Amino acid sequence: MFGNFLIGLREGLEASLVVCILVAYLVKTGNRRQLRPLWAGVAIAVAVSLAFGALLQFGSSTLTFQAKEALGGTLSVLSVALVTWMVFWMRRTARHLKSELQDKLDAALALGTGALVVTSFFAVGREGLETSLFIWTAVQATDDGIRPLVGALLGLAASVVLGWLFYKGALRINLAKFFRWTGAMLVVVAAGVLAYGIHDLQEADLLPGLHSLAFDISTTIPPDSWYGTLLKGVFNFQPDPTVLQVIVWSLYLAPVMAFFLAPERARSTAQPQAVGAPTAK
Repeated sequence: MFGNFLIGLREGLEASLVVCILVAYLVKTGNRRQLRPLWAGVAIAVAVSLAFGALLQFGSSTLTFQAKEALGGTLSVLSVALVTWMVFWMRRTARHLKSELQDKLDAALALGTGALVVTSFFAVGREGLETSLFIWTAVQATDDGIRPLVGALLGLAASVVLGWLFYKGALRINLAKFFRWTGAMLVVVAAGVLAYGIHDLQEADLLPGLHSLAFDISTTIPPDSWYGTLLKGVFNFQPDPTVLQVIVWSLYLAPVMAFFLAPERARSTAQPQAVGAPTAK
């Protein structure tokens, strides 16, 4: 549940920041009349994301066991790739996200209403599709459709509140540090999702080694115990992983975490700055 809360919070906060920056910029530049197409693009992005999640859920229910495992494993690997790209992208762009969005908005305003709808749609839609995919894979990994969804919804709700506070100018935090440390936690969560995806592909007979266990501590950490459930919900922990799962988990987590936490060269000369959305006047 915590992992999905983190996904909902981080992805939702990205979307909320994008929206509040776009709205504040339109208000400050005297383009209030363009708020309606902006919100239309946001609404379409949310609807497409929900439809994508529903398609994954209901479409996979008609598949055979092996086909479902193959789909789940493939999408788990894809979602890990997307989340990994997302955390590195936000780590690199958090400092100049505001100016980048304003440049895109200026170009959209010059082209007309349709361009503004498309700009807001793509600005929010990417996070929405990533969230839907990652939550779906988390649901498959935990075999629990309630807690992952509740965790994600709580994270999204918190991100909306934070976005509103940014817009009102009541909250200022160092976004670079925020996305850095939440990104590090997401790398750990993604490693667990990747390991589970490998297990799905093994059950689909697409990868070997399904019965070659690295260890089995099911008696020490029963999967149905409260702590076993907690570890599975947060880290996708499995008490009896295969050798291939452990190898892939290690080969992903160690280098990605080391590279992600390594200081950027540009930061040696730049001082961290608190970032907040401009207040509408």
